Amino acid sequence: MDIIIPEIWLRDFLKTKATAAQIAKCLSLCGPSVEKTSGKGNDLVYSIEVTTNRVDSASVYGIAREAVAILPMFKIQALLMTPKVTARELLAKTVDYLDASVDSDLCPRFAAILIRNIEIKSSPDWLQKRLILSGHRPINNIVDISNYIMLTLGQPTHTFDYDKIKNHKMILRKSNQGEKITTLDGKTHTLPGGDIVIEDASGILIDLAGIMGGQNSAVNENTKNVLFFVQTYNPVNIRKTSMALAHRTDAAVLFEKDLDPENVEPAARLGIDLFTTLAKGQPEAKILDIYPHPHQTKKLTVDYLTISKNLGINLPKPIITKILTNLGFKTVWKNKLLEVNVPSFRVRDINIAEDIVEEIARLYGYHHLPSTLMAGQIPDPHPDSTFDFETKVKNILKGFGGIETYTLSFVAKNKAGEDALKLQNPLGAESEYLRTSLLPSLTTAAKENSGEKEPFYLFEMANVYLPRKENLPEEKLMLAEIFFNTNFREAKGTIESLLESLHVKADFITEDAKYFLPSHRLVIKTKGQKIGQFGVLEEDNLIYGELEVAKLKAASREFLAFKPVSQYPAQIEDITMIFPERTKIGEVIKLITNNSELISKVELKDIFRDNYTFRIWYQNPKKTLTNEEVTKIRNKILQSIKVKFGGVIKS
Repeated sequence: MDIIIPEIWLRDFLKTKATAAQIAKCLSLCGPSVEKTSGKGNDLVYSIEVTTNRVDSASVYGIAREAVAILPMFKIQALLMTPKVTARELLAKTVDYLDASVDSDLCPRFAAILIRNIEIKSSPDWLQKRLILSGHRPINNIVDISNYIMLTLGQPTHTFDYDKIKNHKMILRKSNQGEKITTLDGKTHTLPGGDIVIEDASGILIDLAGIMGGQNSAVNENTKNVLFFVQTYNPVNIRKTSMALAHRTDAAVLFEKDLDPENVEPAARLGIDLFTTLAKGQPEAKILDIYPHPHQTKKLTVDYLTISKNLGINLPKPIITKILTNLGFKTVWKNKLLEVNVPSFRVRDINIAEDIVEEIARLYGYHHLPSTLMAGQIPDPHPDSTFDFETKVKNILKGFGGIETYTLSFVAKNKAGEDALKLQNPLGAESEYLRTSLLPSLTTAAKENSGEKEPFYLFEMANVYLPRKENLPEEKLMLAEIFFNTNFREAKGTIESLLESLHVKADFITEDAKYFLPSHRLVIKTKGQKIGQFGVLEEDNLIYGELEVAKLKAASREFLAFKPVSQYPAQIEDITMIFPERTKIGEVIKLITNNSELISKVELKDIFRDNYTFRIWYQNPKKTLTNEEVTKIRNKILQSIKVKFGGVIKS
């Protein structure tokens, strides 16, 4: 995830003489990657990429905490300044100003405090500047406080109009399928079910928890009393709801990464201070804190030999201790065994001994670790590589003028095919099934480009997912082509040329099937095995063909057997014949070829109306044929064609 950290804000918590350039360089070498710095002076900001598993770093304070651990490894002194908080309100499991019923499986920690008599106005300049530099628009002091806390500590918060909560009661539960809520942005959402929601005593939903508050409990210019709300949520529920509704908010992005519940109290107390100073609010004496399963310290053990073996060097124990201590870990050496207490903000990503070794390695610096080149010869690529074959096929089709396209494997129900696998958590109705054919996807792609005046064809090589009873679907790699405004013979010629380039001998057999015009579909077979199909679709007369890549590869040959050039020349002649309508010319060519061993080659050279011109090569590998011998073969061919197809030679 990408975050923007203003320099002036970072310096609130990071005390160091390091320049912005030094901070950016050191962080990038050992921690979050600083993609760039922009601006100057008090307007300078860091654009930082934080890996998904390090949500603890996705805040100003989190980056400062990382910098304090990293800078000393470059001999630059740094001191972490914790946020100054004066709020001393007591934590309590129950309070008299709010009746809360909470499903702890959905909300591990639920904290709230009532703040009375607030004044809504513009935030001070220093707060507005920090928000603007971070890419957020200042609204008013109440909204800005929530954004400030989220950006500072990485903990989203929310503010309700207390007087709009019926009977001052909250029930946090899973939603039922079909329930509706209108969020702060004015959008009404129909919930899929299983979403975390909050309802008041009247049963009305007032919050789509972890994503956005409800419009019916929103703070406005008439609000006097607010309920300041700080929670952590089950990340799975938040992720599912956010993706199902296509409603991505900064809060949802953080909550779905499983936030540290121990961060709730600091965020609540910081919020109380800000409401007191910026909105002149009067907080209650107690903070409601429902936390049934408090944090338990995670302990890991790693031996010195494991650390040294994985690093490739023997780091002194004091350096290891310093690295881990700077990162917030507590360590104790027992001879060569290191016991480590993991801080609460790292328990999500530190789970095994190797995770500890990784932390030592990155802080010490991967650039300081020894590197050894692999010994031995680099192996040659495997000649039977599927990837090489796929690339070869794609290059052939591109050479024929084809345009490669990529379409989604997830499709709507009407495009999926029979018994297609339905996803449990689809992004929407248009992508809730795994496709069983490439035909619907390529048909849609062709129609989307139907404005093109010139003929074109698209091709795609991708998996389809064929259903299997009581098992996951079979993934089958398919090659499909679709032709637009193209002559049937030209389209068929593309398929034939591809097969010829791969040295595949195939037969095209007429066979009707669903989606194709009657008598306009060909089954492609090689050695009696079906490898694909080709024909004219019923819809818009598009021409479609497909081949199974595995079978195509098995039938292909890298090289043909060598055949020496005959020392005796061939006699070549063109014969033009007239055939009845609907004659299958492919079968005519096959008859001519098989009519005599002395026919070495046959080509269809030209077509004009019902006239077909064939070029025939007569050749004997042992001698030169005479005119009489050629005439005898020709007459036999013409007689066979007349009997079987009714074809006659054009006079």
